[in-house]
Order: sequence, then C-alpha cells, then structure tokens
Amino acid sequence: MPVVGMVGGGQLARMTAQAAVALGQTLRVLAASPGDPAARVTPDVVTGDPDDVAALRQLARGCSAVTFDHEGVPQASLAALEAAGVPLRPSPSALEHAQDKLVMRRRLSAMGVPVPAFAPVEGPADVEAFGAKQGWPVVLKAARGGYDGRGVWFLREPDPELVTSLVEAGTPLLVEQAVPMRRELAAQVARSPFGQAAVWPVVETVQVDGQCATVLAPAPGLDEDTALAAQSLALRVARELDVTGLLTVELFETDEGLSVNELAMRPHNSGHWTIEGARTSQFEQHLRAVLDYPLGSTAPTAKAVVMANVLGAPEAPSMSMDERLHHCFARFPDARVHLYDKGERPARKIGHVTVLGSDLEAVRTRAELAATWLATATWADGWSVHDGVAGTPPGHEIEESGRG
Repeated sequence: MPVVGMVGGGQLARMTAQAAVALGQTLRVLAASPGDPAARVTPDVVTGDPDDVAALRQLARGCSAVTFDHEGVPQASLAALEAAGVPLRPSPSALEHAQDKLVMRRRLSAMGVPVPAFAPVEGPADVEAFGAKQGWPVVLKAARGGYDGRGVWFLREPDPELVTSLVEAGTPLLVEQAVPMRRELAAQVARSPFGQAAVWPVVETVQVDGQCATVLAPAPGLDEDTALAAQSLALRVARELDVTGLLTVELFETDEGLSVNELAMRPHNSGHWTIEGARTSQFEQHLRAVLDYPLGSTAPTAKAVVMANVLGAPEAPSMSMDERLHHCFARFPDARVHLYDKGERPARKIGHVTVLGSDLEAVRTRAELAATWLATATWADGWSVHDGVAGTPPGHEIEESGRG
C-alpha cells in the first residue's frame, strides 16, 4: 500500500492520519516535535522543520505523494524536492497562490475572477493613496504567513506608524478594499492528477475576531444559482491553477455577487463538518486525490450539519477535559467531539464539535453549546451540570442518554 508524506504535524495531519488508517495506508508526517498532534497518532514520524531540506528529503523517501497540512514551506525547499522527482501535490507552482496573497490576487484578477481591489504596499504612502482612491476603511494584510485573523489590520484611517514598523520588520504587505459583505462562504473541491474533480455543498463560515468559530452546512438561505456559481468558480480555479488534492475557496457574499477572499490547498477548517456530515470526508478525499484514486461521493448525510470550533478560553477551566467530556456527552449524546491533543491557551483551536439533524437552528444551538462548554466548562444558556439529562431545555430532548 502507498505511503503519503504530509509536511506538518498539526490537527489537520492528525485527522488525515485517521482517514489513512481506514484506507489501509500509512501517513508519514514531518512534525516539529514528537509532541505534535499528528505525531501522537501515527508511527511514521520525521522530526524537523519545513524549511529543512534534509528533513523534507527524509519525509519524501519512498512516498507515493507528498502533501501539506500548512503552507509554510519555502519555495526554494519545494524546488529542490521537485527537481529530485518527488511527487508534490499540490505542485509548488500551484501552492504559491495559497502562500502569497499578492501572487494569488494578481493571478485571480488576470483570470477575471472577482476579488477586492488591492495594491502592493512598500510604505505608508501606498496605503494612503489606496485609501484616498478606494475610500476608507481599508484592510492591510501580510502577503505571507497570516492566518486566523493574524497578519490582518483593519484601518479606518491612515496609520503610518504601523505600516512603517511592519515594513521595517520585513513583512511583505498588500492593502485591500474593505468589502461590505453579507456573510462569508466557503466552496471546497478536490481534484486528482487525472483531472477528476468533486465538490461539496457550499457552507457559511461564521467568524469571531477574524477566526472561524462555526460552519453551517449547507449555507442557509443560499439560492441555487449563487451556490452553483461558487462551486463552478472553485472548480475553475482548481483547474486553471492545476491544483491536486483539496482546494478551499473562501468567499465574500456581497450585494453585487461573490468575491474571493482566500485560497487554501490542504484540508481546511471549513471542511471539518464532512467527517460525519458527508459520505466522504475532506481528509479521505484528499488522500484519494493525491494518490489519483477515484474520488468519493460528497453527498451530505443529513439535512443540516454544524461544526463549532472549541477555542481555548481566556482562563483555563478548573475542570479537566475528561470531566468536561463526561458532562458534554450526558447532555448531548449525539454530539461528535474531535479533540486535537493540544495544550489549552486563549483562542487556540483545541478541537471541534459536529452535530447533525434536520433543523439548522436547533443543530447550531447544540453544537455551539457543546463547544462552549468544552472550552470554558460553563453552559452559555445557564444550564447546570447538576440539572442532569432531565434538565435539557425544550427543543433539545434526547431519546437515550448515558450517565447523567
């Protein structure tokens, strides 16, 4: 059976390793340390950094394909592997569009894909000129390396001191129009080297402080034409950039239509719902795609699926996670919990909860309550662990339960 190498040992690699087991495959991971989430669940681990060419070569030795759980691999290192004949999926030329926002904006704009107005930034004057032309506020972004709200600055007026400090620190920058959006959407597709492609339903992503908190699948109230336009756009980008594996296109829905925000070429937070909510999860599909297997069905398994991230609380709860799980399962026995074996700290993604059902609002309430409880050991609706299962609020009745 083939071996797939994955650069990165975080939760995305961890969940990919779990999918590999079911397919009889081995996922070899390049982890920064033996304590990384993926390194704890797979026996085939190479310890090293993504900019260490020797470690990358060790990872790639004997692999049928090498892929990524993050974009932080230098292009020079990838070029060395590609020159040695390592099957990199996606290729460095494709991956660069997920690594560098300015490269991505220029390419998509040249393709005629809708993107916010943007400009490169070399100093405060560039931001001020852009704001004068496009209007304030504007969004200043690090072209490389930003994620989960990091590397993004919302400017209502010129801030030359901030821009100067970032430029002097060597941060490549661009400035974008602040998009007046209705909401954020994500269209996720998979594409194989053979050219087969598959797409999941378009989802809505709910952001808190620039970080994904909840994913609603499918996106509620999204008309069929807009959903098909989002899926078609994602398929076109995957084809024209020659992406192999997963591609997530993060979108703004505006009064004028869709606009592309970000690209990711790996498993993505917006696709975690697929583990229970689709016939083929994003993690299994990614493995199928990079190995050029026929792709699996993306049909949903329920009318409504909600994934809520478990984000570290401002203060660590006094109750252990084991105890929190006990009470979570007692109240919500249908909740599917995924914990990443990561230390708790404020706003850090330490897990997620998925709930399936037929009524979106009820499903969302259950998922978000469970995730909040696991993060904080407090029930957001005032429900007490001492209430027992009999204290379940109206509309959240359960047919069976474990210990209370």
